[in-house]
Amino acid sequence: MAVCEEAVGEGSRVRMGAVAYNSVLDALSKNGKFEEAVRLFDRIMEEHCPPKRISVNLGTFNVLSDGYCAQGKFKNAIEVFRRMGEKRCTPDTMSYNNLIEQLCKGGMLGDAEEIYGEMGEKGANPDEFTHVLLMDACFAENQPDDAVAYFNKMVESGLKPNLAAYNKVIEGLVKVKQIDEAKGFFDQMVEKLKLEPSNYQYMLKALIEEGKLDEMLKVVDGMLDDEDVGLPPEINELVTDALKTEGREGELVSLLEEKERKKAEALAKKAEEERAKAEALAKKAEEEKAKAESLTKLIAMGGSKFPAIGSSNSNNNAGVVEANLAEEGASSSKEEGSKSDTLGEAESNNSSA
Repeated sequence: MAVCEEAVGEGSRVRMGAVAYNSVLDALSKNGKFEEAVRLFDRIMEEHCPPKRISVNLGTFNVLSDGYCAQGKFKNAIEVFRRMGEKRCTPDTMSYNNLIEQLCKGGMLGDAEEIYGEMGEKGANPDEFTHVLLMDACFAENQPDDAVAYFNKMVESGLKPNLAAYNKVIEGLVKVKQIDEAKGFFDQMVEKLKLEPSNYQYMLKALIEEGKLDEMLKVVDGMLDDEDVGLPPEINELVTDALKTEGREGELVSLLEEKERKKAEALAKKAEEERAKAEALAKKAEEEKAKAESLTKLIAMGGSKFPAIGSSNSNNNAGVVEANLAEEGASSSKEEGSKSDTLGEAESNNSSA
């Protein structure tokens, strides 16, 4: 500590940057020297004179605020946090979350909500973690409606709750016996996220405990539709035992059989579609083959008058063949007509004679 006193004690002529000072503040706070940390903070606040001298930054306020929270002096922590503006420091979302988390843990939910309300004014947007912190604190204070409100605010603001967030709101509602509300959030989670068997199992147990076996079977139905989840043995046993208590175990068997039947029908339909597709391709191939054979015959009939198949203009061969055949037909008709006219004239002359 002698070295520390020489470096940062009263009358010390050692001058450091904000990062170095923050490290000293943190060390003092965590080693039973918090009062010394406060005095050092006051001193470097006076020294701070940007741009010539930068002795404090965002981290400086966070460190001292954390120190006050560790001492249980939450009001002082809030006061220090709000002094950031004096030195042109702007708290970011992470800084807000840090203070809100410690206030919530210290049972200071009202103050945490007040700090949350200031975030937008300071240009710091609450994120998923911010809302989950407040949601957890509300459940801890037996305020489930407020907890749900924070979850809904998270969604309404365009944020995307993850599995952990959904699990927290579901578990919180289950603990206060609001099973229907919990099931509503569970249904949202199934629709938006990829679930693990454990996520289903928690909801199933809650429904079983409340005797909601019809709802339980609906959840099982959804599990069976998810090929990655299915019905693991431990969950099968859980559901079967619950149904046995009501003499309804046959319903699970029927559900499983129905799923297998639909699965078989789906596979058969897919196979039929594949067969029809194969037949269509075969038919098309036959048509192409017949067309090619017909074209070959026409070329054989036309002889050298027609361009050979496979030339650079092969795509136009069929048209050329048809045009040449039409021309040849026209010539033949013309010759036949001329012969008829000649015979007609000869007969006429003989009659005149």
